[in-house]
Amino acid sequence: MRILYLYQYFTTPKGSYSTRVYEFTKEWVERGHQVQVVTARYYKSDITANKFIDHKNIDGIDVYVINICINNKHRIPKRILNFLLYSFVSIYLVLKLKYDIIIASSGPITIGIPALLGKWIKKKPLVFEVRDLWPEAPIELGVIKNKLIIKISYWFEKLLYKNAALVIPLSPGMEKNILNRFPGTKTLTIPNQANLSLFASKKNFFDDYLQPRKYVIYTGNIGQVNNSELLYKAAKALKNLGRNDIKILLIGEGQDKEKLKTLARNLPNLIVKDPMPKKDLVPYVQNALASVVPLMDLPVLNTSSPNKLFESLAAGVPVIQTTTGWIKEMVESNNLGFTVSAQDETELVQKILLLDQNPDLWKTMGNSARKYVKNHFDKSYLAKKYLDGLLEIIQNTQRK
Repeated sequence: MRILYLYQYFTTPKGSYSTRVYEFTKEWVERGHQVQVVTARYYKSDITANKFIDHKNIDGIDVYVINICINNKHRIPKRILNFLLYSFVSIYLVLKLKYDIIIASSGPITIGIPALLGKWIKKKPLVFEVRDLWPEAPIELGVIKNKLIIKISYWFEKLLYKNAALVIPLSPGMEKNILNRFPGTKTLTIPNQANLSLFASKKNFFDDYLQPRKYVIYTGNIGQVNNSELLYKAAKALKNLGRNDIKILLIGEGQDKEKLKTLARNLPNLIVKDPMPKKDLVPYVQNALASVVPLMDLPVLNTSSPNKLFESLAAGVPVIQTTTGWIKEMVESNNLGFTVSAQDETELVQKILLLDQNPDLWKTMGNSARKYVKNHFDKSYLAKKYLDGLLEIIQNTQRK
């Protein structure tokens, strides 16, 4: 089978972003399939380009890099412009390359433009992957406010679901949302995965300012959606309690990073580090007291599927998170960690201290986390499940 995957953020473990697409497509290549990925030059990725459309072979994956910079630090108009440029340039590759099935990974929803043309012109089945609920997420977050743009966005979303042979939501919450609004849509939930061989294998750890199990870690985007201010408030509360021995570590980039770095000058227990390659990040996660996933309290974020969650569980680290949807149920039902308030740092601090004072509880939750991820979120298991879904679509197409 020849697969074309449209995804703007392709990254390997040498980069500092999600490796979901790399892990899956690498497995598919190893199973004998041909995979072509069309990506952009994402600022957290290790993928570069020497010309406007650069072709690379990465571990058997044919990667076409469109030399357009995607950067979360850019202003909204520039980000939208770059998303559209990527989509329109992708049309050329969608029409030129040979493939049996096309996957479009959203958000943003503009990824659907070249994908629909691939379906309509080249008559290839379309698989629409939903990493975030677009346009619902940016509308709820206040990023999109224009009524005409909102109307067009919802119309385009409906068009994509109608034309997709299969929709791949990244969480049960997303799947429920989609089926409530578009009954009859064929879905297959494939959540973010965990590379067990990478995160479960113990790595050497040394840091001048951190002691094992004396810090909690947050990795990813440092900004409003990720509720980074909650971590600052928690560090301040720990300081007021005289617990500067417990650090709060943030590793990443984002709109609020410089602000938090400035605040950290007066807080010895708040540490902000730059993004690092995933292979270097692993020991920081493995030796943490807990991994914090502090998303804002918004309904659409209750459907999210944060990659950092699964990597932390694979490392055997308890999770403290703030959403009230499917993740809350999973974490609490399987003794993987705690759910706390997204607005009040008090509960977060209480849970941090509880884990610090109860090493047996930390160990029990860590063991539960590692076992649960192995049974439900292993990358090889999910890659096969995804691939089986694609093969079924091809078989159904051939029967018609």
